[in-house]
Amino acid sequence: MRYWLMKSEPDEFSIDDLAAAPERTVAWFGVRNYQARNFMRDQMRVGDQVFFYHSSCPQPGIAGVATVSRQAYPDSTQFEAKSKYFDPKATSETPRWFNVDVKLRKKTRLVTLDELRTHPELARMVILQRGNRLSVTPVDPVEWAFVLGLMKKKAA
Repeated sequence: MRYWLMKSEPDEFSIDDLAAAPERTVAWFGVRNYQARNFMRDQMRVGDQVFFYHSSCPQPGIAGVATVSRQAYPDSTQFEAKSKYFDPKATSETPRWFNVDVKLRKKTRLVTLDELRTHPELARMVILQRGNRLSVTPVDPVEWAFVLGLMKKKAA
């Protein structure tokens, strides 16, 4: 099993939207970065664990935990001409973009980006690296366990 962090802008799709989705499951579509796509397509497996991260908002941070519930398959939005995720170079024979399905395990207290930064144990966490803009990043198992511990504590 592997661990991941997946970013979503809460005004686009929040942890509450995932909680309200049928079967608390959604296709993680719209990823248009090759490295993030490769993580989903080549490395994510059913059962992998995911931190659901709210980004590009007043208080970014980890808002919950989800599980990969379906392995990568072509993102249908790449074929929809009216979609903001349309890719004219993608075809059904040679799709360029993929998504996985994620299922909510639990909504947690918000572990803010500022709080994550205060812990030297997380100094190497990808989300905390300068210039990181990836919407899907791996999380080290030790970092995963540490953040789960933070979720159980009251906010700093």
